[in-house]
Amino acid sequence: MTSQTMPHSRVPRWSTSSLGHPADISAREYSALSEHLNLCKSLRSTWLALSGGANSLQALLAARVVTAAVVISLLTLAVWLVP
Repeated sequence: MTSQTMPHSRVPRWSTSSLGHPADISAREYSALSEHLNLCKSLRSTWLALSGGANSLQALLAARVVTAAVVISLLTLAVWLVP
């Protein structure tokens, strides 16, 4: 169905940002986009490094918490059993 055969209420009504001019990206816009993507890339790599370090620390502490709980339980059991 083309816009000529579409009912009047269904005809799209919008204007593009090019406003009748070619929708090409300017050198200034390309430069700004490039800077933005480079910034995002550097922040993402920093975030991934921090996230990986936090996961490693959490795994180390979780293993130590379980070990500490077992040791405390065994000591409590030994104290309770020994008169």
